[in-house]
Amino acid sequence: MDLITPEFGLFFWQTIVFLVLIFLMAKFAWNPILGAVKNREESINKALSSAEEARKEMQNLKADNEKLLKEARAERDTILKEARQLKERIIADANDEAQERADQIVAQAKESIEMEKRAAMADIKNQVASLSIEIAEKVVRKELSTKEKQHQMIDEMLGDVTLN
Repeated sequence: MDLITPEFGLFFWQTIVFLVLIFLMAKFAWNPILGAVKNREESINKALSSAEEARKEMQNLKADNEKLLKEARAERDTILKEARQLKERIIADANDEAQERADQIVAQAKESIEMEKRAAMADIKNQVASLSIEIAEKVVRKELSTKEKQHQMIDEMLGDVTLN
């Protein structure tokens, strides 16, 4: 029961031991402990500030990455747009060239047809003229088969001709 109700002597010595312990702690241990705590606090603050700087840097890098992505997308869209325009221009040029070539072929065909038509018409005229001459020759031979008919025809032609 001595522990539950301590006597004054025990209380006095415990207080002296406690004060000596506090004095020794303040003299030798308190400053190193406070320095260690302060160093620990500074290192934690540095770590927190480094983490905050790293977070900000990560945000900046992320923003830069987003910016680069947007620029790359815009450049890709520009390149695709230019490629589409180039494709359309090439197709249009090819269509124009094909149309021009087709027009040339049609013009050459028309010219060829026209030349063949003229040649055919000239051939037909020559054949008609030849046939006409042959028919006229046969008719004249038949009409002028006798001497009398020949003299009669010469007289008629001389009568038709008037001299100036």
